[in-house]
Amino acid sequence: MIVCPNCNRQNPDGAVQCENCYTPLPQTTNCPNCGATIQTDASFCGQCGFNLQQQIGIPAMNEETNNPAQPQPASSGGAAETPELSGETSAPDLGVASSAFPDVSLEKEPLETPEPPAASGAAATHLQVEQASLLHIQTNRQIELPQQLTVIHLGKPGGAIPPDIDVSGFPDSAVVSRVHADIRVEGGIYYLEDVGSSNGTYVNHTPLPIGNRHRLRAGDRIALGKEDKVSFIFQLS
Repeated sequence: MIVCPNCNRQNPDGAVQCENCYTPLPQTTNCPNCGATIQTDASFCGQCGFNLQQQIGIPAMNEETNNPAQPQPASSGGAAETPELSGETSAPDLGVASSAFPDVSLEKEPLETPEPPAASGAAATHLQVEQASLLHIQTNRQIELPQQLTVIHLGKPGGAIPPDIDVSGFPDSAVVSRVHADIRVEGGIYYLEDVGSSNGTYVNHTPLPIGNRHRLRAGDRIALGKEDKVSFIFQLS
């Protein structure tokens, strides 16, 4: 079964969108090294730590060049009129244009340029305020999620993938696997995925199947392992 990351509905294997809310479903495949079920866009196998990027070719990125579009419409649009008007008003028009355009451009640029920085600054401030964090319930300790990462690994040191959030210092961390779960950030939306833990990952006391992802919302309760011994509250502030 494939669990919808939006509404948690269980869909049959092979489904491409949720039968309830029509959200595109994550596609799964098998690890070429150990055969474990993994998500197609995973970078590492959560079961054996196999680097899946070795199986994928990275296409070269081409730079796009912007061809000026203004000269073409100017030449094509004015080609029929310029022969008639050039003999009569070419000198006066050029004199007016050359004296007017610099004055207009100098007046508009100082007035328009302050507005984009103000908008971008407001947007940047808004993004900084929307900080995601995990509140450890047992110790009331808050952990901010790294903003520069798109995949955040939860677990303990010593595994094939070093954790970005180390829970080894929390009580009862023995129930947490070294490579336990990932939080993925896509378009400002946070998703939780179990990558092959031994004791499972739970969201709001519901087990999260391996290879499926859950869209996190503020207030969701995340438990790493059984019996709710190492649990967090997902927060946005």
